[in-house]
Amino acid sequence: MSGTLHSSTTVGVEGRQATAPMKESCEHQAECLKRIQSILDGGATEEEKEHFKQHIDICKPCIDMYHLEKCIKEALQGKVEKKCCPDKIAAAIRSEITK
Repeated sequence: MSGTLHSSTTVGVEGRQATAPMKESCEHQAECLKRIQSILDGGATEEEKEHFKQHIDICKPCIDMYHLEKCIKEALQGKVEKKCCPDKIAAAIRSEITK
């Protein structure tokens, strides 16, 4: 089941301008979301990144999903403060785990 196609010019992930038929729906949305999260978390292979770059040039839902996930990640990083766990608490947790 392929998505609806229409021609448009859009800016992809890397800021590249692409002119191609754009899909209005993605039949692999769950897989694409996993790949997007992997890319944003730095865990994607070069092959996965390249495959996604090619896909995103023609898939409007994935472009939108990429930008949304990126904004969410950036917003969370700006709001979350990293704090070290006190040694006493870490020791108590280790003690409970080894029981």
